[in-house]
Amino acid sequence: MQSALVSSEWLAAHLSDPKLVILDASMDKVIGREPIVYDEPCFIAGARRLDLERECTDLQSSELHALPSQAQFTELVQRLGIDQDSTVVIYDNQGIYSSPRGWWCFKVMGFEQVFVLDGGLPKWLKEQRPCADKPATEFPRGNACGQYQAEKVCNALQVLDTLAGKQAMILDARASSRFLGQSPEPREGVRSGHIPGAVNMPFAEVLDGDSLKPQPALEQIFLHLGAMDARRSGKPLIFSCGSGITACILILAAYQVRLDALILYDGSWADWGSKAHLPLATN
Repeated sequence: MQSALVSSEWLAAHLSDPKLVILDASMDKVIGREPIVYDEPCFIAGARRLDLERECTDLQSSELHALPSQAQFTELVQRLGIDQDSTVVIYDNQGIYSSPRGWWCFKVMGFEQVFVLDGGLPKWLKEQRPCADKPATEFPRGNACGQYQAEKVCNALQVLDTLAGKQAMILDARASSRFLGQSPEPREGVRSGHIPGAVNMPFAEVLDGDSLKPQPALEQIFLHLGAMDARRSGKPLIFSCGSGITACILILAAYQVRLDALILYDGSWADWGSKAHLPLATN
């Protein structure tokens, strides 16, 4: 299994590659960490804009950040000039925050040559690499097509089905105060607490500043939480968070330590916590 990350050095060396497509997947709102604020717009030179909240989402869904349909994804990536043989590198302006969501969306749609820029825009800027004040907009239409991989995503009913027999390990990326129900949820009408049996793994624990922690450190984290044992016993790993964004940071970390059977609960706590009939825990 290859790495899901590319370095700024690698990206800088491949900027002129005609098969390379760079996508900026930054989000306006940052939850769970102190946001990096920019005085003016800034993009990696040649990057195209991947709008996770308005374009790379199913706006017909009741879920806050629902993954797009296969047809929506295909239309989006073709409009972004992505071909079936393109190499896609996704970054965001917080280091590693929303870019893993974009990466996992591509993986769910069967796209293999997709990577996250380790360190994101902050590291790129520190190294004084080429930037622009707006995203690229002039490029030919692409020919890539999505192939939906249903086994990489689940909904509330599927999560509920796993609870009785503890058939999966659930990892929750929210801060511990939200996981334990000690802090109110940022979204109105959403209860406080967590899915019974879930294990808290705040996404900040897998980060080292702007970058993902090294593989040995990540292995120790997953080992300590029991994820390695869960996979050895055949249990898939289900990842949840507030609304399906930061759970993908944990999926990225799990992928880096060669864990498999990784599943995103796309609706996450915004979905589960808003349904009064679903069980919750606070201990």
